[in-house]
Order: sequence, then structure tokens, then C-alpha cells
Amino acid sequence: MVINTFPASVRPLLPPGAVGEEWLTQLKLKRTQSPEELRKPLCWQGARIGSVAEAIIHHAALSGLWRVTDEGVVLPTGADLTQSLAPVALALRDAGLMKAWRNEQLAVHEEQGALLGTVERGAVRLLGIATEAVHLAGWHPDGRFWVQQRAFTKPTDPGLWDTLVGGMVPAGEPLATALARETWEEAGLVLADLQDLAYGGCITTERPANELAHGHVVERLHWYTAVVPDGVVPVNQDGEVAQFACMAADEVAKHLLADGFALDAALILLAACDAG
Repeated sequence: MVINTFPASVRPLLPPGAVGEEWLTQLKLKRTQSPEELRKPLCWQGARIGSVAEAIIHHAALSGLWRVTDEGVVLPTGADLTQSLAPVALALRDAGLMKAWRNEQLAVHEEQGALLGTVERGAVRLLGIATEAVHLAGWHPDGRFWVQQRAFTKPTDPGLWDTLVGGMVPAGEPLATALARETWEEAGLVLADLQDLAYGGCITTERPANELAHGHVVERLHWYTAVVPDGVVPVNQDGEVAQFACMAADEVAKHLLADGFALDAALILLAACDAG
């Protein structure tokens, strides 16, 4: 599998002025939003790894699992970070604060990027821990956009349009491996069968997790582009996609203006089209 440097030789473009400067400005404001409630830094051995809402810092279920100091919410330093976070995740679940237990570990980094440990995926938004995701923006050879509609049962952005493929990166999984896995699970496609596969860049978003009380999203979106060969049609494998569509640029613009795309997808599509 060869991943080139963006831009690929073929990519679609939105019509000039299709979304307008005012809409673009509002989209950029949505990319980075302050928390809707007061949060304190979550720290371990002097490193900030996330943040916790005041509303749950003193919850009885978390008693004894961390200390609240002038520095913030401090985890025990006697164990490694993974061992310190494990009982916190369990307590959040047992207190009914967590959306769902995913039984999947995600990496935890300090602000400069060093890997410190892992944590249960279901706890990351409550703890304001930064996550990694991969997205594939797919084009048809004639310049149309391949997009998916998220399943209506998904907890986040149900029914909204999205990039062709997107998903989180588990702890220990290289980005290229995560992209290949997600591409197969969501679209039934093999990366080696795509054309002009290229890495586009990384977009960081930070905003309240609207689907989860007291949650906060910090996510690094690694996006790629590729051409889906003529005659190849994506087929979902994991039940997380309602449908795929091959949209003309004006239809994509219409859905963007109507907030019909998930925020992450809108940011990525505009970056890929150099329209943002």
C-alpha cells in the first residue's frame, strides 16, 4: 500500500462561492469551542492529560480515585497511568455517567505528544482526553464525492452525512492500519484497490460533546483522499452506515449549508477541496 502526499491527481472541487464566507466563518468557530461548563485539568505526574467537569469532580463514585488541588484533578502517581485510569473508568460507568462501555483501549498522551498510557474508550469524553481518528474522503473519477450517511442508531451525529470512511484509532494501532481496517469495515473496500491514495493532513477539533452530559471532545482528525475506481461501489460491513451516495458538488454544497454533514466531515471535505 502506497500513501502519497496530498494533493492527489484527481479531486473534486466545490463551485466558487458555493458555501459563502459567512458560513465558512461559522464553521471555523465550531471547530474550536470553549467548554459549556467549568472544567479543571486532569493531571498525572505533572502532565496534563485531559479535563474534568466540575459537575462530576466531587461525585461520590469518584471519591478516593483522585485529588483536587490548585493544579487540577490529580491522579495517583504510585501506579502507571493505565492502572490509575482503569478504576476511574469503571466508576464513571457504574455511576451511569458513561454513554457506553466499549471494551476498547485508546492511547493517552501528554500535551507535547508523548504516550503515557491507555484508557477505556467510553471514558475519554468525560475525561476530556484527546483522541485520534482517521477519515477517508473518496472521489469518483468523474469528480463526484463518495460520502456515507451515518446510521440512525449511532450515538454521535446519527443520520448526518460523513466522509466515505471515518473512525477512531485504538491504542497501539498505526494510522495506516486503522485506515485500512475502517475502510473495510465501513465501506467493504481494500486500500490497495483504490487510486491516488494520499495523506491530506491533520485537523484538531475541540468542543463540547453534545451527545454526552459533562463530556468534552478533543480529537485529531487524520484525513486521507483516494479515488474509488469507476464501477466500484462501497458496501457497509459493520452496520454503522445507513447508505452511501456519489454526490455532485452542488448537492454536497447544499447539504453543507443545511448542516447535513457531521462537523468533522465538513471540515475535512472543505480542506480537501481547498475551500476552507
